[in-house]
Amino acid sequence: MISSLVGFALAALVFPSLTSRFGPRMFAIAALVPATVFVWLLIQIPAVTRGETPAELYPWIPQLDLALAFRLDALSLTMALIVTGVGALVVLYCARYFRRAEDGLGRFSGVLLAFAGAMFGLVVSDDIFVLFMFWEATSVFSYLLIGQYTAKRKSRGAALQALLVTTAGGLAMLVGVVILAVESGTTRVSEIVANPPQASGLVTVAVLLVLVGALSKSAQVPLHFWLPSAMAAPTPVSAYLHAAAMVKAGIFLIALLVPAFGDTPGWRPLLVGVGILTMLVGGWRALRQHDLKLLLAYGTVSQLGFLTVVVGYGTRNAALAGITLVTGHALFKATLFLVVGIIDNRLGTRDLRRISGLGRQAPLLAIVATLAAASMAGIPPLLGFVAKEAAFTALLEDAEHGAPLGLVALVGVALGSVLTVAYTARFLWGAFAAKPGVEPAEFVHEHVDFLVSPAVLALASLGLGLASPLLDHLFALYADTVAHGRPTAPDAAHLALWHGLEPALGISAITLVLGLALFAARTRVSAIQGRVPSWIDSARGYSRIVHLVDRGAVRLTRVTQTGSLPVYVATILVVLVAAVGTALALVGELPGSFRLWDSPAQLPIAIVMGVATIAAARAQKRFMAVVLVGVTGYGMAALFALQGAADLALTQALVETVTLVTFVLVLRRLPSAIGHDHGRRHRVVRAVIGAAVGILMATVAVVALGSRIAEPISLQLPELAYEGGHGRNVVNVLLVDIRGWDTLGELSVLVVAATGVASLVFLSRRSDDMPRLGPDTARPRWFAKRTHMAEAPIEATASAGTTPDGAAPSQENANQRTPWLLAGKTLAPENRSIILDVVVRLLFHSAIIVSVYLLFAGHNVPGGGFAGGLVAGLAFVARYLAAGRFELGEAAPVDAGKLLGFGVLFAGGTALVPVFFGVDALTSTWFEAELPVIGHIEFVTSTLFDVGVYLVVVGLALDILRSLGAEIDRQQEEDHDGESTDGDGLPRAHEVNSLSHTPAAPSPDAQKSTESSTR
Repeated sequence: MISSLVGFALAALVFPSLTSRFGPRMFAIAALVPATVFVWLLIQIPAVTRGETPAELYPWIPQLDLALAFRLDALSLTMALIVTGVGALVVLYCARYFRRAEDGLGRFSGVLLAFAGAMFGLVVSDDIFVLFMFWEATSVFSYLLIGQYTAKRKSRGAALQALLVTTAGGLAMLVGVVILAVESGTTRVSEIVANPPQASGLVTVAVLLVLVGALSKSAQVPLHFWLPSAMAAPTPVSAYLHAAAMVKAGIFLIALLVPAFGDTPGWRPLLVGVGILTMLVGGWRALRQHDLKLLLAYGTVSQLGFLTVVVGYGTRNAALAGITLVTGHALFKATLFLVVGIIDNRLGTRDLRRISGLGRQAPLLAIVATLAAASMAGIPPLLGFVAKEAAFTALLEDAEHGAPLGLVALVGVALGSVLTVAYTARFLWGAFAAKPGVEPAEFVHEHVDFLVSPAVLALASLGLGLASPLLDHLFALYADTVAHGRPTAPDAAHLALWHGLEPALGISAITLVLGLALFAARTRVSAIQGRVPSWIDSARGYSRIVHLVDRGAVRLTRVTQTGSLPVYVATILVVLVAAVGTALALVGELPGSFRLWDSPAQLPIAIVMGVATIAAARAQKRFMAVVLVGVTGYGMAALFALQGAADLALTQALVETVTLVTFVLVLRRLPSAIGHDHGRRHRVVRAVIGAAVGILMATVAVVALGSRIAEPISLQLPELAYEGGHGRNVVNVLLVDIRGWDTLGELSVLVVAATGVASLVFLSRRSDDMPRLGPDTARPRWFAKRTHMAEAPIEATASAGTTPDGAAPSQENANQRTPWLLAGKTLAPENRSIILDVVVRLLFHSAIIVSVYLLFAGHNVPGGGFAGGLVAGLAFVARYLAAGRFELGEAAPVDAGKLLGFGVLFAGGTALVPVFFGVDALTSTWFEAELPVIGHIEFVTSTLFDVGVYLVVVGLALDILRSLGAEIDRQQEEDHDGESTDGDGLPRAHEVNSLSHTPAAPSPDAQKSTESSTR
């Protein structure tokens, strides 16, 4: 089973690229994935019917009793066969439904296969939390499938509506699942069902919460409106998700839990009442539809109500009828949706008022649709008839034994069946009958294989109806687990096409006659329906709720989001003081003594930090304020060093340096001076808040340090780091070994932060387009035309393709070697320091080597992937500061976003490698060897994880330089493009500095050169 899930996952990743390249033909190959799993499931039927239960168990989080547990019993096997069998035929159908490689078709194929895998995982999961994960995954994938046509507002709205409704129910379900797991003492579904927790009010609430999730997923009133809206999806999605898969998830969950909780107070009344109401509402609304697809959608709502009543009724015979009805419904409803897809595909319309005479033009299609419709209406010898008669028999027997609810359920489903027959007749008449006054449809006959999938499903309905006694061997195994009925021999029903002349057969006949009569009186019925008030509409209620939420959010935003940063910061700080101050007041006892310092050297450092803090608060220039704030960071690094924390000191100093550079880059877009009113308004309030926060944090530090009453566990970390992580640098071992999962999460935060920074700067793109100055790379317009500049005109013009006089370059110039300091020439002479450029180029490679040394030596000495990545990042910062964005492009010709992603994947991949060797993730080992020249070496595998950290940090530094540095430079160049060139496109006498918002003043030599060139 786990291999099947892996197969679905791999197929979902691979097929999008193939489908986008080869078009719809790839669906025929993609169908082999669910078909293969379907064949494997067929092979398991003999074992399951013998009473065996194939199971797989892979421990996941033993501390929480979570495991990847899967099992195949009669119920899960039946559902898995439906999911994979119908899924394979629907995927195959897509090969003809989509006529060409449409936009997003590759994504559609991947999501469809991913949904099939998630649905398969849901029905075979034996861990209740893993089941819930697959449950939510189906909601997400269905959202993507329903919203396939992203350009259509209706499609996007329907997808969002389905997602909100099903996930809201899933949230309630999660609470119930947690309670059941805690009360049962296990997360295994099979154990919870076999030994349910003792009945109590809490358990009852949990069960009802789970039912809320099931009813929302299966589109029960009043949450049924999302399913008709979902018909905006492509027809294959409707045939799979809304006939055989997703909407069956709630029914499956009810069937799964009914053996254990069928006697829970409120279970039967809730399911019977909601199910009957849903069946009647859906059937009534189906009679009003002119769109064939909407007609089937409301019919699906009606049938789901029928399933809810029968499956949730809680007797052995009802359970047998329920699982049969689930199978029959998947077959006939998927068939009918696929038939509608063919009609729409070949006629260009689904409006039954515009379709006439199609039965004569497409007789095979009409026969397939008639078989499926007959099964839906409950006509022998189709499987739908067998299921409906079994349901009537079960409810009738329970009513005869004195159960009032059985009589209510029987009457309700009988009335619903009358509506079912009526809208079934309406469908066949609307799709295939000849209508007076309507032009005959022009049906396009092509590709007989388009009919293969619906024909197979229709024939399956017929074949399984005739062979229903064979199904009884499998379905009865599930029915016998429902212990609330009377599974004794005389009362135990069995599946058969003919049970003789019995009351259930008479009820079926009556529903057929009344349904056909209702269809015959369709004109009068339509008039009656038109008089029903239209305000009874759940969809309108949903729209009103969403509208109220939107309006409330807008009003709340107006009040709270004033646009004032000081107000936001003050609010946060006041809440901090109030919350933490209250907690400190409740402590009631402060430490009796405390130390002012551990070393006399701490005092001058603290004084410098304090003076810098006060000066930063009084600074009038932004740059000065940033530098003064940085002093406090470097002071903290000094305190770490005094305490012997060399690794922390190194990391703090590097982080402070990178932060300072980032601030400087951002300040280029801000005025140099702080606002005139800054510090003048509300000075007393600001001072009070600042003083309160300072006193609070000092008090917290004193209380926290003085509250320790036991020996700290940190004293054992050096020994644990060496023996467990085989390293002497405690900090690095903690990050990449002991707390590896936390580090992996922090890497994800870094990637999100980098993406957020880039999104604030890049308005219409996210791709890395760092400029390069290679010989085949075009220069920027202002650089290529500045062939008269005093600095090395030959080198610049050789790369640009012209000589200073405008003639073609000579062979000597064309073959000239690229200068070593190339990118620096893109700066104006007055903004360039050749000494700095040379020094940076000389030291750059040494800095990279030092960063690599810190990476690999950090397990035993100060350093590690984080520190090494910061050193490498600062090396790139120096290249950028020395020669601008073109130099950065030459120094780092990589995509920063891809480097970030690869770093996270590499770290996560190395974390998962130990799993394939039978141990927990992030388990490390080490290797020792004696090499000829080098001597004794040791290598710890967690260093590979640290390599991923290194790559992420370097990628983050490059992304910040690319967005806050190079992109802002480019924007400034565009802002000054009109000013920096004259009418002929030649540069005027100024250039934009890479680190200054103000254009650089021209030098006299540059002015003379410009004048000469202009002449």
